[in-house]
Amino acid sequence: MTQPPPLSARRAQTRERLLDAAAAVFTHVGFGAASVEAIAEEAGFTRGAFYSNFESKEALFLALTERQSRRHLAALEAAVAALDSGVVHERHLERSVIRSVLAAVTEGKMPERGWYPINAEFELLAMRAPEIGAAWTAQQRAMRAELTEVLGRLLGGLGLRFTTDPGIAIDLLLGAWAASARDAAVADAPDVAPAALEALVDLLITQE
Repeated sequence: MTQPPPLSARRAQTRERLLDAAAAVFTHVGFGAASVEAIAEEAGFTRGAFYSNFESKEALFLALTERQSRRHLAALEAAVAALDSGVVHERHLERSVIRSVLAAVTEGKMPERGWYPINAEFELLAMRAPEIGAAWTAQQRAMRAELTEVLGRLLGGLGLRFTTDPGIAIDLLLGAWAASARDAAVADAPDVAPAALEALVDLLITQE
């Protein structure tokens, strides 16, 4: 993902407050029912302050998605960088290690169970609105490419590799995570169960 030019400290703080407010409002009423006014009010700003930072509610959602992704990516890098070769057993990562890495990635972030319905709602909008769909698709491709590069590098540091094309492996892992998040949301479960993801990691990652 291409990094935007740096913002002033004040504007960056304003954007963060708007993003936090959007996350709260989206979680409470959903993306479609959330209004710009409600988001601005939640953040303690005016409608004008909203539009001086985001051109639309959709643009704000994409910024929120990117922030969520970058937080996950940073946590993933930190969690995997703290591992050593002792976590590899019979050519695979120990499952307890997989669970601890997943917990580190999601801890303190917007809960995955709450995020899934909002994201699914936006995906439906993207399917119906070509210009939004194009922006969403471009963002998803960029995020997947960055995740593929980072995870490949981290695995290499542990003497591990993907057993198939890295891009395909990432798509499969993300698909399993999304399915678990969907099931948790539908069942109103407190956490995303990583069992399918753990099994996929066994299949997709092995020693060099």
